[in-house]
Amino acid sequence: MPTAPAASAAARVPTAERAYDLTKELIIGGQLPGGSLISEGEIAERTSLSRTPVREAFLRLQAEGLLQLFPKRGAVVVPVGPGEAEDVLELREALESSAVRRIARRAGPLTDLVSRLSGLIDVQREHAGRADVAGFAEADEAFHHAIVAASGNDLAERFYGTLRDRQRRMAVQLLQPQPGRLAPLIGEHTLLVERIADRDDAGFAGALRAHLDAHRGATGL
Repeated sequence: MPTAPAASAAARVPTAERAYDLTKELIIGGQLPGGSLISEGEIAERTSLSRTPVREAFLRLQAEGLLQLFPKRGAVVVPVGPGEAEDVLELREALESSAVRRIARRAGPLTDLVSRLSGLIDVQREHAGRADVAGFAEADEAFHHAIVAASGNDLAERFYGTLRDRQRRMAVQLLQPQPGRLAPLIGEHTLLVERIADRDDAGFAGALRAHLDAHRGATGL
């Protein structure tokens, strides 16, 4: 049960924003997979809100390409299309490889970065042990984002942040049908960290390409 301060903070968030955040999380986290038909009434009941803020939330999510609205019928969750998935993977490969090239040229030890990334792998391992795909996907996104952030390129980091929701949604969509893929991903992430620790940016680029190619194969790209 939320504490009084937490409940008070939630109450200060506009209802339309709360409806938007909660509905979007249901989509991104995989509770509402692509192709699902949902109604304003269903989401209003789930979120304990009236239909008006839910309607506003649906309009925002349609503008973001996550929902397609059908008057008097509800809305359909838009699936992640092969074209969108390929675009995200291509941008991730470019941004992460560029980040590690910059990191590899940096003077001084990389101990803190390696420790931070290893800690995120430990979090992934905990989620994998519980077959918690949604939690793993969130930790996976944090791992890759941390690599870009460590480059010190603020523009690249901000742009990478715009891929966050798509990246996490793709991971959930990919991994939910095959949770056995979680353990191999941890091994692939461990190899990426080893390449960073060795300042082997070319080796990192090759390992990252193989890592992302596995996603391409699983999504039929």
